[in-house]
Amino acid sequence: HRVDRRQRQMCIRDRYQRRVRGVSSIQSSISYLMSKLNKELLNEGITKVLAYSTDKKTKKHFLESVELQVRLKNYDPQRDKRFNGSFRLPHICRPKLRICVVGDQQHVDEAIAGNFSYIDVEGLKKFNKNKKLIKKWAHQYNSLLASSQLVRQIPKILGPTLNKMNKFPAPIGHDEPLAVKISDVRATVKFQLKKELGMNVAVGNVGMKPEELKQNISTALNHLIGLLKKGWQNIKTVHIKSTMGKPHQIF
Repeated sequence: HRVDRRQRQMCIRDRYQRRVRGVSSIQSSISYLMSKLNKELLNEGITKVLAYSTDKKTKKHFLESVELQVRLKNYDPQRDKRFNGSFRLPHICRPKLRICVVGDQQHVDEAIAGNFSYIDVEGLKKFNKNKKLIKKWAHQYNSLLASSQLVRQIPKILGPTLNKMNKFPAPIGHDEPLAVKISDVRATVKFQLKKELGMNVAVGNVGMKPEELKQNISTALNHLIGLLKKGWQNIKTVHIKSTMGKPHQIF
């Protein structure tokens, strides 16, 4: 048990060090992007987005997302490669994301301690493969996670319903705390190119600091540039906006 605990601590320390190194890479990415983006235009856009959300006349009774809207050019979705890539932002952009953990005993204990939603195997068995009950439960959440050792049991217990809903749980291990895994999910977003040349992705919320939004926007754009065949030459326009606000062009 001591050896297992020591190995786990070493693994957590290694992951922390990789994240520290990741911060420096984020900073270098921001420096590169600033050479392409107009810094004043970006700062002005962020300021206007946040100002609109705090204006008493326009203030909303919910936490608005900050969206990144990108329009491509010189890119043919029919011929060129369509992409679908998930990546983690430096700061949590969706703190209200509803997540449920299908957990073994250790993950259940961590969920209780962290006040996270959870269900165990016995809870799944109570659905008795009833599709309506399974759907009603799953629709409560934006994302599902499951202890890796339970993943294979889930289809046997619930049938194919979660797969058909495109909500099959992502596996999680015990190599790092459950709270860290949930934070990762809430900070992860996806660029997906379909038939249209426009893409929207939530990169933050109006409760974040301007510098945090700037880092998230820069990281998201840097990731997108890496997916495009000609990089910046495929970018036509970039706007940012809050859920209910007006778009502000930053490129």
